[in-house]
This record gives sequence, structure tokens and C-alpha cells, in this order.
Amino acid sequence: MRVPLSWLREYVDLPATETGRDVQAKLISVGLEVETVEQLGDGLKGPLVVGKVLTIEELEGFKKPIRFCTVDVGQANGTGEPQEIVCGARNFAVGDKVVVVLPGAVLPGGFAIAARKTYGKTSHGMICSSDELGMGDDGTKGIIVLPPEHEVGTDAIELLQLVDEVLDIAVTPDRGYALSIRGVARETATAYGLPLSDPALLDVPGPNAFGYPVQVSEPLGCDRFTARTVTGLDPEARSPLWLTRRLQKAGMRPISLAVDITNYVMLELGQPLHAYDRTRVQGPIGVRRATQGEKLTTLDGVTRTLDAEDLVITDDRGPIGLAGVMGGANTEIDDTEGTTTEVVVEAAHFDALSISRTARRHKLASEASKRFERGVDPQAASAAAQRTVDLLVLLAGGTADAGVTEVIAPSAPHTITIPADHPDKVAGVDYGRETVVRRLQEVGCDVYGQDELIVTVPSWRPDLTDPNDLAEEVIRLEGYENLPSTLPKPPAGRGLTDRQRLHRRVGRALAGAGYVEAPNYPFVGEHVFDQFGLAADDPNRKVVKLVNPLSDEEPALRTTLLPGLLGALRRNDGRGSHDLALFETGLVFHPREELKIAVRLPVDRRPTDEEIASLTEALPLQPRHAAVVLTGAREQAGWWGKGRPSDWADAVESARVLAREAGTELIVRGGQYGPWHPGRCAELAVVVEGVEQVIGYAGELHPGVLKTLGLPARTSAMELDLDVLESASSGVPKGPKISTFPVATQDVALVVDVSVPHAGVEAALREGAGELLESIRLFDVYENAAQLGEGKKSLAYALRFRAADRTLTVDEASAARDAAVSLAAERVGAVLRG
Repeated sequence: MRVPLSWLREYVDLPATETGRDVQAKLISVGLEVETVEQLGDGLKGPLVVGKVLTIEELEGFKKPIRFCTVDVGQANGTGEPQEIVCGARNFAVGDKVVVVLPGAVLPGGFAIAARKTYGKTSHGMICSSDELGMGDDGTKGIIVLPPEHEVGTDAIELLQLVDEVLDIAVTPDRGYALSIRGVARETATAYGLPLSDPALLDVPGPNAFGYPVQVSEPLGCDRFTARTVTGLDPEARSPLWLTRRLQKAGMRPISLAVDITNYVMLELGQPLHAYDRTRVQGPIGVRRATQGEKLTTLDGVTRTLDAEDLVITDDRGPIGLAGVMGGANTEIDDTEGTTTEVVVEAAHFDALSISRTARRHKLASEASKRFERGVDPQAASAAAQRTVDLLVLLAGGTADAGVTEVIAPSAPHTITIPADHPDKVAGVDYGRETVVRRLQEVGCDVYGQDELIVTVPSWRPDLTDPNDLAEEVIRLEGYENLPSTLPKPPAGRGLTDRQRLHRRVGRALAGAGYVEAPNYPFVGEHVFDQFGLAADDPNRKVVKLVNPLSDEEPALRTTLLPGLLGALRRNDGRGSHDLALFETGLVFHPREELKIAVRLPVDRRPTDEEIASLTEALPLQPRHAAVVLTGAREQAGWWGKGRPSDWADAVESARVLAREAGTELIVRGGQYGPWHPGRCAELAVVVEGVEQVIGYAGELHPGVLKTLGLPARTSAMELDLDVLESASSGVPKGPKISTFPVATQDVALVVDVSVPHAGVEAALREGAGELLESIRLFDVYENAAQLGEGKKSLAYALRFRAADRTLTVDEASAARDAAVSLAAERVGAVLRG
């Protein structure tokens, strides 16, 4: 919301010395997010005056049309003689009033004006456009043509209000009232302790039977509808400068008088309005839900297919507007032909949720929908209609009809009961009853009672629904900066949980292994499961869907980390980074079998264990996963030798890195799942309380998946469940004891069937070697049918033996090696090679 300071001063009598920066600081102190203060006309220096075009000479022989003009600027040039100016614009004629900047002036941006020779003529100044003066979009792409009533030589800086300060406020969803000058003025008045001149306090005639007929058949969607009629409008009337300038400063483009007035009142009071050409409306105006498949062409020229949940404005022909979002083209005020002389003004209050869903469904966000979905003051509708009627009568010479239509659904004011000391308990500050009552009254509440306060919430604050909202109002007006800064005092022995420690160790270990952390948003579209080739009954297809997703294309919470990581890898590869190794640790989400409603926890005390457990049961299951993706070179080539591309083995090794950090024995065997290549996929498992559990997969991704997702060939990935990995752990891994005795190394090469996995051979060797075995490493895999036989392979291992209390003899090391080979022969049919 852009708020010109000059406009704000009309409703709050701010001290003349207060600048936009001062007001910004005050508004920030009461909780509004004022992002910037724009200095309009910064550096602007006159003379900048109104001029009248006397003559125009078309200059020939140039690539573009050029005109040599003489302009009467009165005594502004010191001589009274016509000013000679060269100009390329063509949207003005002899006799038009224009804005002229004379030599010696400086335009915004430090552009100094001086007499200069151009196109064979000397130009003494410049005829200005709105862009050159920093005025914003005025709907034209040429010179500013002023109304004829302005006197030649008048100071245009003051006339066009070129010097001002504009506060740019980021309005949060719960502060819908701040999307109006009225709302911001109320906050400003409160911050300064000054009275507010409320622009909504108007004398409004009561409803009668002579107003335009309105039928509301959906009172839950529209609880208030006000209609007023103005006739006898001058179709040639145009918006005055003060009106167009205020719209431009607020970031809106002037269109036509009737539309500009409705936009102006919307900015002023926060109530969206719509004006219909009365001659184009057939029969009573109605409000109802759309019929599925109905068509409506909106003001933007798009024909839209309506949904049964859409709220529409109708006449006898059908829909003439999308309620609270955008009007229809068939009742548009046609400013191009200048034929509109009768207008029906609509000021209604629509259900916020309905408008929000309609705007999102049709991808049609508008200034009106932005306000309705955040909450509009229903009591301001009649005042906004009256203000619009008054301006139409004043500026377009119209006559207000005596008829007033108001359709109102019965409703009671919202009241909240709150202990007088509740804000004290929430903030930890002793405010006292008088302060609480005073601050709530400044917000606009009616307050009664002593120890127990009964608070009636003002109509413009639909966000105030419970005692904690009222406590927040007291705290923010008293100043967040005045809250004491106190550090919590946790009991001794508290710190990171084992789960948190493992999470940090895993991140450090993967970073140390050369992976770069790439956190992603936890949102996915369900189409990704088809791209991954998951079975129809795969548990990962059961997702938790968001009621209000950020994107309709990703309405669900992720059940796997891979979509986000692979998306990051694809973006980086597309931008020229081809050697990538990324990782992420984060939560995935699975729905519970039984859906429960979450309870609202208290804020004035610590929740009980039962309350926390109840809240947890209402949340989806949220296990923590770890995943990696990698492509391109794993080791770079250089003077030291050849590089090495990443492959499936690197993905498997990343899982082993995590298992070592968890102090868990990882079982790795061949597997097949989803997006992985069936011949290059490892299934990862651990033993938890004697039961083996699969916790993830690693390996090279399927070529079909890579093609579908637009990923580089040979991309590999790994994902596993960190929580299950932790549950299989025996605790935080302990550092090994360093022995002072030498190590004995024995190498063995075993011939086994090709189908025998390395993990099975290693497990047998490890168990057979006994407690003297310090480490085992596979260093060679060899397959040669001529030497080993058909269907055979050779696995070569380096066995390291060491005793903690003595130096091993050759016989002891050899005996341990032989025992290991013997058990491998018994378990997997291994034969000692050679």
C-alpha cells in the first residue's frame, strides 16, 4: 500500500516538521511494515510552468517526426516572449495547455535543462511528459496536456503536486484495514496520540423503496449490498489533476472519471466499489453462486468458465461480474465513446474465503480481491457509496437519485471476554487494567468490565477473534521494543537431543565428503510420482495436501527429498555447472490413518505433556530423511592424473558415510525401486531390535527418469530414513583406541559366483577373522571367464589385524586370515584364488 504523506495529513494533523522518515519510524513502532519512503520530486528545481502552444512547425528530412513549437509561458521566462522548443511528441495541438520546463531547471534524476541546438533549431527548454517528471503512469505515452482552465505561467510543481513523500507499506494478511488511507491514518493517529478525522463519518441517507432493485440469494457470501444511482453525468467530464495525481502516487493508473472515483474511494476508505452503466444493466442486480460452466467476459477481455463456488453479480441476462474480483465487460462504463450518463454504484461486502478462492481459481488477482480476502469493514459500505455519489455529483455534474438500496444480512458484533491481566501474562510486563483498556479503545474496541473485560471488536478488525489477538494489540501499541530481553534458563543437562546431534554430524560428514547442502521447499506436485515410476499403491503416493498452497502446481507436502534435490541439480546443470554433488537433510510428511483436529495451545503457561501429545497426534508423520544427488566428475583431472566420473558406487558410499556417523552397521544389497536403474540400485537396510528394516536406496537413476526430468546421463542418488538409522544405532560412536603395537596386513582374493554380493562376503570374513580384525577393505574386483570360469568373479580384500596388548606373530595373523576364509567358503562358497 502506497500512502502519500500529503494525503495522510488530511486525516491526521501531523506537526509540519514531521517527515516521511519520522512517520515511518512511528508506524514501524506500532507494527506496520513500512519498507521504504519514496521522495517524489527529489532534486526537482524550477522554473516548471504551464504553457500554451501557439504554433507548430513540422520539420522535414529527419528519421522521425520532429516539431518546432512556440509556447506562451507568460512572464516565467523573464521576457514574456514565446518560448521556442523542439519536441518529438505528437499528442498535442495548437491551443493546448502543456507543462514546460525552462533553461536553468533540473528534472528528477539530476537532468539539467539548458538551451541547445538540435535538428537545425535552438530549443529553449522542453515540453514534458509524465515520465520525465517522475509522475508515474498516466495512461498516455506522450506529452501532458492540461485542462484549459489553468493559467499560463502557473507554477506546475505545485499544480501537479510533484514534491511529496510516499510511504510504501507491506501489509500483512491480518492487517487488511491498512490497505486504505483511513486505516493507515488511524494507526498514525494512535502512534502520535492525535485525533483522527475519519473520512467514513458521512451523513448517509437511510434505505428506501426507491433504490435500484437488488436480490441477494447468497447471504453467506454477501452479507451487505448497497446500491446508489447517479444520473445526468457529463460524459465529457475528466478527472481533475488532484484526483489523478493521488491515484498515481498510490500506484494506480487514471482511466476515466467514474472509474477513477471508485478507485479513489477504495484507496481512501478501503471499500472496493464497482460502477455499472445503468443503461447496460437489464433488470434487477442479483448476487448468487454461479452455475457450473457458465461463461463471463471480464473487464480484461478474457472469457472465463465459472465454477459452482464462484460468487457472481447478475442481471436478467446472467452474470455481469465476478463478485469482489472484477466486473463484466457487458456493463462496463465506456469512456472511449463518452456515452455513459447514468451510473449504478455498488458497495458490497463479500465473504473473504470465497473471494480468495475465486481469485486464485481464475488466476485473477485484483485490487478489490486483495482487500476482500484480507477483510473489509462491512460498516463502511454505505459511507463509501455516499462518498462516490458525492464525487460524481461534484466532478461530473450528476444528480444523485433519492433511492437508496441496502440489503443487509442480520449479524451481531463480535465480543471477546478477556481477563484484564491477560496481556500482562502474555508479555511478562505489568501493564495494568487502565493501560489495557486505553489501548483497546484506541484500536476501536468498546470495553466494559473490571477484572473480566467484555470487548466488542470494531467492524474493521475481523482479525481480532480471541484474547490473544487483543493481547497482541496492547503489546504492539505499548511497543515491542519495550519488552524486556530475558534469556531462558534451561535446567542443567539440557541441550541438543540425540536426533539433533545426528542431524548435525550427518551434515558435517556429507560436506566433508564433498557434497554441497541445497535446502528446498517441502512442496511437490503429485505428477512427480509418475515421473519417478512409482507403483500405484506405493506409500509415497499418499500425500498430505495443503488447504492453501503457495502454488496450485505443488499442492502437497513431499514424501521424498529427491524431487527438490533433482530440481536443484537440473537448474545448476542448465546454468553451466556440470560437476555437482548436492545433499539435503529434512523432513518428509506422511498422513496418519486417523485424522484428528489440532487443539490450540495456551500462551500464558507451558502446555502440559498431554496437550503436546494431542497436538503431535494431529500432525502428519514427519520422519527426517537424508538424500544426495550427484553427476559429472567426482574427481577432477589435473597434473596429478586422470579424473573420475561419479557413479552408483559414490551414492552407495554416501550411505555408508551416514551409517558410520550413526554408529550403525549398514546392510547393502541389490535392489529395485522407483526411479533407480534396476541393475545399478542398492537396497539399504539396518537391524532394529533384531528386525531388519529397509531404510532407503542408492545407485544410478533410470535413463527413462533422467530423460523425463531433463537430467544429465549417469546421474546417481541416495535417500534413506535418518530416524530409523538412528534407532538402529548403539549410541554416539566412540573414538577408537589407538594402539602402540604394529599392524599385520594380510591380503586374500576369493572366487565366488557373480550373483554373490560383496556385502555377504565381507560379513563372513569379518565374523570369521574374530576380534583381532581391525579393518577390512575391498580393493579389487576381477571377472575373466577364461581364468576364473563362467559366472565367477574375484574379490580381493586387504585385512588389517592388530592386538591391543601385544605384537601379533605371523602365525596369529595367518590363523585369523584362514579362519576368515574358511567361514566365507562355508557361507557363500568362496574359494581362495590361486
